[in-house]
Amino acid sequence: MVYHSFGNESGDGPKAFLLPELPDITVYVEALQKRLLGRRLLRVRVRSPFLVRTFDPPLDATFGKEVQSVRRIGKRIAVGFEDDLWIVLHLMIAGRLHWKSPNAEVGGKIVLAAFDFAEGTLLFTEAGSKKRASLHVLRGEAAVHAHDPGGLDIYTATTDAFREILTRENRTLKRALTDPKTIDGIGNSYSDEILHRAKLPPLALTKKLKAEDFDRLHTAAKVVLTEFTERLRAEAGDGFPEKVTAFRKEMAVHGKFGKPCPVCGVKVHRIRYADNETNYCPKCQTGGKILADRVMSRLLGDDRPKHIDEEED
Repeated sequence: MVYHSFGNESGDGPKAFLLPELPDITVYVEALQKRLLGRRLLRVRVRSPFLVRTFDPPLDATFGKEVQSVRRIGKRIAVGFEDDLWIVLHLMIAGRLHWKSPNAEVGGKIVLAAFDFAEGTLLFTEAGSKKRASLHVLRGEAAVHAHDPGGLDIYTATTDAFREILTRENRTLKRALTDPKTIDGIGNSYSDEILHRAKLPPLALTKKLKAEDFDRLHTAAKVVLTEFTERLRAEAGDGFPEKVTAFRKEMAVHGKFGKPCPVCGVKVHRIRYADNETNYCPKCQTGGKILADRVMSRLLGDDRPKHIDEEED
């Protein structure tokens, strides 16, 4: 399992950062379109030597060029300029964007770069010590397309196509949903919410699901992503989205370990692997079964509760 989580924001752990997913990136893109389209990039002040991952074309080739396109590519943001030049930003886990007044100061260790326009400055920040965020300067659509993982568009795909791509390999639902080469834009946070909405266990194997399970899962994915995208839009309003976080109060299970499921009232459980975490409701999703993880199995051994009834006793 490859889920990235560092504590949680549910009140019982340190602040967490997870890779922004489809709703977050969508709202970022919309905010950038309003501010950047038709504007000229004056300069980029790069603060981190690890940020720029390409050398040809050079970053300064974009200086003075007009922004003609801003779009989402998976979990990346692509900004297109005149002369078919592109800057592709990958926020990774802790990268965030902030819109400031023109020529804003770039103090502080978390600022990676400042993109200066006459109308304002876009700050690219990354919290934490691991510098994973990246910036690629590219020329041409083919180069941009190479950064697209190729996952299925959940909104335009038919349920048959959705089922077909999920069953190409026999993997857990959690792993399949969060694979960017399989499904576009879904990561750790929203996969938990989608699986809870569909009432499906995270460790169910894709090839063992029934047709009605795929129908329910596909519908749940579209509904959950749409609901949270609309919430983020409403929250940002005419401003720039500043509260991009892995844990939101409206979420049913993600980041809600130990708290009551809003549907049935049973406490939310989790599966942990190293720094990774998956949240689920055993009553809604697993028929009362408590899924094993290495931490609890090692700690309690055979005494580990295997059903919510045993846990209550």
